Amino acid sequence: MATGARVGHDRRVPTSRPELSSLATALTELTRRVALLAEAAAVAKDHDLATELFAVERSLTAAGRRLDRLATGNRRGR
Repeated sequence: MATGARVGHDRRVPTSRPELSSLATALTELTRRVALLAEAAAVAKDHDLATELFAVERSLTAAGRRLDRLATGNRRGR
């Protein structure tokens, strides 16, 4: 970023739980779509693509869990 600001680390900006929930829902749908593509690649025996897509799915799933925790206020360590 040209401003030198660290994205996602500005504690002064209030977060909107409904917006976070909406993002979590969208991420869940995206994760489902990636999983379907991964499964199709596995069935087609495109193992390299399937492996990469399953890795993406795992990352999206982890990100979705984090967003869900933020949206519900269940932050670890608090």
